Amino acid sequence: MIGSFDFDVIRRSLPYLFLEGMRFTLTLTALAAFGGLVFGTLIALMRLSSYKVLGRIAGFYVDFIRSLPLVLVIFWFYFLVPYIGQWLTGASRPITVGAFASSLITFIAFEAAYFSEIMRAGIQSISKGQPAAASALGLTYAQSMRYVVLPQAFRNMLPVLLTQTIVLFQDTSLVYVLSIPDFLGAASKVAQRDGRLVEMYLFAALVYFVISCVASYGVRRLQSRIAIVR
Repeated sequence: MIGSFDFDVIRRSLPYLFLEGMRFTLTLTALAAFGGLVFGTLIALMRLSSYKVLGRIAGFYVDFIRSLPLVLVIFWFYFLVPYIGQWLTGASRPITVGAFASSLITFIAFEAAYFSEIMRAGIQSISKGQPAAASALGLTYAQSMRYVVLPQAFRNMLPVLLTQTIVLFQDTSLVYVLSIPDFLGAASKVAQRDGRLVEMYLFAALVYFVISCVASYGVRRLQSRIAIVR
């Protein structure tokens, strides 16, 4: 069976797979991780707020998003958001969102729910005496969070945040259902064009495996270094 493999199709497709497909995948991963971290931190602060209404709204959002399959959320944003935008703006036809914008919004909204729980745990891991000391020095709540609590919480949770980003990198392959040319989508197009599904899908799996393993190894090294510094 191995002897019938056409490895040359992989070599010929490398520029397209990496310059187009992998570049799209890494761009989507980076933007979604950054957006998810920003909004996830805001949601975490809402959940820890003394205002119960904000905490309940944030808690409902997290529980709701985490109870849904990601692929279903991708379909929701892609097919329903144009009609929701039409209803909100009063336009005569559904607004154009685009596959990339739709997938990016989806991943930011989805990952924000997971990042918020990580950040909430990180914030709660900081001793309560430190915000109290910051308050005694005259810092406001916002200043205390910005200069005292969040930097330490981010450092504590950095390995977990990076691990979630690796999961996000793997999950971006789901945009394949929208026919977006990410790495898996690019591999699928080549496979269908040349009739080499086994070779291309095995190569795609190998690339995802290698990148995820190398990234996981880097996270473990970082975690050990942080533990030594402590």
